[in-house]
Amino acid sequence: MFKKLLIVSAVLILIIVAFLFRSKIETAIEYAKISLIPEEKILEQHKAKQIDPWLKLKLTKAFEGFDQPIYLTNAGDGSKRIFVVEKKGLIKVIENGKILDDPFLDITDRVGSKETERGLLSIAFHPQYTRNRRVIVYYTNKDGDVIVSEFTAKEKNIADNTKEKVIIKIEQPAANHNGGHLAFGPDRNLYISVGDGGSSGDPWNNAQNLENMLGKMLRINVNSRLTEYAIPYLNPFLRTKTANSKIWSYGLRNPWRFSIDAKTGDIFIADVGENQREEINFQPSDSEGGENYGWNYLEGLNKFKMPGNVDIRTLNLPVLDYGRDKGCSVTGGYVYRGEKFKDLDGTYIFSDFCSGIIFGLKKNDDSWEFTEFLDTEYAVSSFGVDEDNEIYLIDFKSGAIFNIETES
Repeated sequence: MFKKLLIVSAVLILIIVAFLFRSKIETAIEYAKISLIPEEKILEQHKAKQIDPWLKLKLTKAFEGFDQPIYLTNAGDGSKRIFVVEKKGLIKVIENGKILDDPFLDITDRVGSKETERGLLSIAFHPQYTRNRRVIVYYTNKDGDVIVSEFTAKEKNIADNTKEKVIIKIEQPAANHNGGHLAFGPDRNLYISVGDGGSSGDPWNNAQNLENMLGKMLRINVNSRLTEYAIPYLNPFLRTKTANSKIWSYGLRNPWRFSIDAKTGDIFIADVGENQREEINFQPSDSEGGENYGWNYLEGLNKFKMPGNVDIRTLNLPVLDYGRDKGCSVTGGYVYRGEKFKDLDGTYIFSDFCSGIIFGLKKNDDSWEFTEFLDTEYAVSSFGVDEDNEIYLIDFKSGAIFNIETES
């Protein structure tokens, strides 16, 4: 009798364990299946399919007269204002269709912008901006360090540049690969993309080093009243002694623009390649963080400095990579969630600084498809969205900003 009870108890325990850990067991089974597939075949299967455009895009000039514009955003405060970042250290306001004479923020006195990839690179308005008037900026200082700092608007269209609160400072070993983007997520945490520190091939192996912030996506909470920021308690490396707790994901080279889908919360990260491949990485909204996007083991889907002891299946491969026939420096964009062009809904729109091609990327069941919507002559430094989630394109060379529209 006692022996039967032991057997029944053991079976019940196994059933309970299997139920509690069913997702992990399923994951282990799937990984076992994938592990039998050769690495080369995995890379080949991961390539996105190019398709013909399902509609025609056109660009109409919305604004002009900016000096090296590099980003555009809105305050989310119902004012419908548009804020344009200029590389040298100015943020200008467009209100009621007109560019205001006085800048919203002028920090040209502390921004180092002489090198090609340095300058005032991004701005994000706090989710509660209507109450606290807080704005966060990302720039490189005169010494070349990456600075993430906070300013406060003292008037509707003027921020106080005399009261700067530095949140994060990151030393840059070289003048390129500053990354340079930040945005608040649906969780109200601040996400920050940082380049690998520069030079060529990541000679300091920063992107794979979890002890520093270079070549990473960071996530912090800037709502702490006691310190400049706090670490979200669900950050993946919070309890890892040998890792920087601010890291959300890693293995990035020079993430030039990421965006968070306004509808789903998914994150798209455009990462500039070395000399062969450009890539788009995707992080679903239910991610717990900790993704390794592969640099400098991989450049896109090509092996770069892949160690023999690293399994490619442990890396998060890009959903799209492309070669020099389509460009040489990817510029990340946005998933279209506006109301004007329903056929564009759900399409991630991005470009390339060298070629000026406007691309579209979307998911079809379990695979990804991309298309070339439009071939332009513009040096697309960035995209941006207004309060209605309509997307704008920025031409760095001419200083013009364009509406993205579909042809009827």
